[in-house]
Amino acid sequence: MRRFHGPSRLSGIAAALALAACLGAIDRPLAAEPDHHKVVPAGEVTFGAGPPFLPPGVEMVVLAGNPGVAGVFVLRLKFPAGYVIPPHIHSQDELVTVISGQLGVAMGDTLDRDAAHPLAPGSFVQLPANMSHYAWADEETVVQLAGMGPFDITYIDDADDPRINGRD
Repeated sequence: MRRFHGPSRLSGIAAALALAACLGAIDRPLAAEPDHHKVVPAGEVTFGAGPPFLPPGVEMVVLAGNPGVAGVFVLRLKFPAGYVIPPHIHSQDELVTVISGQLGVAMGDTLDRDAAHPLAPGSFVQLPANMSHYAWADEETVVQLAGMGPFDITYIDDADDPRINGRD
């Protein structure tokens, strides 16, 4: 099993820029200015390429924070119909809200679609750190993911890891 960690040898703004570039979020920073709140109107949420640690086909936008460094982050993922994230774990809790579509989520080391009913928009799931889980979307689905960085993912089976086996 391999873990993804954001750039740990870089510090401060260099780390933020490096991860944002990797995640496709660098073209339009969404960071709040110091001492100000942050508003991201729905019309300004623009998805870009998905991260290299997820199977191909996903799109992503980082709304707040930086998932590659310590601290709170919020991002959205858009899954195409038929998308599957194989069994994996994270070292931090993962907080997921279904925005649109339906998301299947279940616990365990082996993908079993009968283990849970898909969650409808507005549903929420907290996935505890180090608990093996997987997800799927039978239709286009958007979820909002929040957590504490640095975000990492370890696939139960290395053969499922797109960083090892390529994303194409």
